[in-house]
Amino acid sequence: MVTQDTTVTEFEENAPRISEWQRFRRVFFSRGIVVFGLGILIALFLVAIFAALLAPYDPYAMDGDSLETPSAAHWLGTDLLGRDVLSRLIYGSRIALMVGFVSVTIGGIIGITLGLVAGFSGKTANLIIMRTMDAMMCFPSFLLVLLLAAVLGGGIQNVIVALSIGAIPGYARVTCGLTLSLRENDYVLSQKSMGANNWRVMLRHILPNAFPPLLVIITMQLGGLILAEAGLSFLGIGIKPPGAAWGSMVNDGYQYLLRNPVLSFAPGIAIMLVVFAFNMVGDGLRDALDPKLRGLL
Repeated sequence: MVTQDTTVTEFEENAPRISEWQRFRRVFFSRGIVVFGLGILIALFLVAIFAALLAPYDPYAMDGDSLETPSAAHWLGTDLLGRDVLSRLIYGSRIALMVGFVSVTIGGIIGITLGLVAGFSGKTANLIIMRTMDAMMCFPSFLLVLLLAAVLGGGIQNVIVALSIGAIPGYARVTCGLTLSLRENDYVLSQKSMGANNWRVMLRHILPNAFPPLLVIITMQLGGLILAEAGLSFLGIGIKPPGAAWGSMVNDGYQYLLRNPVLSFAPGIAIMLVVFAFNMVGDGLRDALDPKLRGLL
């Protein structure tokens, strides 16, 4: 008599095998919404790289009359000071990407390191690090960033510092949980039994296996940090004028919504699309990196 377990085992053994890249590509590109989000991000990177070539005017120069409506000369009109809105929108992509990637990099390195140490080193380190992270997470993330930015002052450097500190607890907690589950695996225990250094075990064996889930978090948090930077700039404690920050552009234009709504709508839509794109790509990465699908069609 053939049992159900035997049937399942035979099915798994006979299932067609594909390479990791083939499986990743098939799952990641199977959803149109993910491909659409990836296209937005590719366009964003190209716009940021070639901003000097794409922008029709100097984003900081007064090239028109105040509050011009969209026209052939100024596709999105001009702001209160006569600066071209489209040019400022294009250059704003550079600020958004720079703040997002630098903040994620700094916060990720510190948070992942703390999480590895807390999960691998023992109860004392875990207690100190995790209770500190819990204390930081008592505040809503944006409120913590808002407080830090207000204390440090405006400017792109202080905004990056505030966003980086606010991102640390999330990385630390996730990495600690992954480390606690991975450190009991046989390949880790065998390395420890052979006298491998703790840092070697953490960096060469635990971190590579914990990185796929962290990559999903990094991708999704990029959109969140760009949104947070826009929020700080909108409140006047982010990127200082005359910086072409999308959040400050929304703030500059909201009082003229009835006269020229494009001033606020254009940067607002840009923020919405970028955050949406990062979330969709992160969602696609989560599906593609799911270990339950690994090796099967």
